[in-house]
Amino acid sequence: MTERAYLALGSNVGDRLLNLERAVRQLNAVASLRVLRSSRVYETAPVGPVQPDYLNAVVEVETALGPRDLLDACRAVEDEMGRVRTMRWGPRVIDVDVLTYDRREIHEDGLDVPHPRMHERAFVLVPLTELEADPMLPGGRTLATLRIPAAPDFLTDVRPFAPALSLD
Repeated sequence: MTERAYLALGSNVGDRLLNLERAVRQLNAVASLRVLRSSRVYETAPVGPVQPDYLNAVVEVETALGPRDLLDACRAVEDEMGRVRTMRWGPRVIDVDVLTYDRREIHEDGLDVPHPRMHERAFVLVPLTELEADPMLPGGRTLATLRIPAAPDFLTDVRPFAPALSLD
């Protein structure tokens, strides 16, 4: 049996677009995982310390992997691409986060699905809603019930950068 999941991709080190494309290829090389669709690529301001802007996208995947194995596959892609985890919210070659897994809520050590902060981040919501009009959000929230932050740059800091990522 296969499940659908959404993964967030982000990069702000090196050739950011190439890093996102490489991550898609590596995800497609994982047994029991196939990338079905990609959102467009967006350029966004970073969260956290001063650093270069990110490129972000969301991909929809079909997988026979369980949620923990999917997370492990995402981390393996990050490791293969040279991600170094030294600073929370610091610069990174690639970041691959599990946003949703089917329409399930999962709370295990080191794995919370839906991603616990996805509803607070326009750089996740904008590309995600290109692929899923009503995504599952933490705590049973829906897009209709979200209160968009009053910060004037919440949505304007998500700027279209490139078309959808190639799935080859």
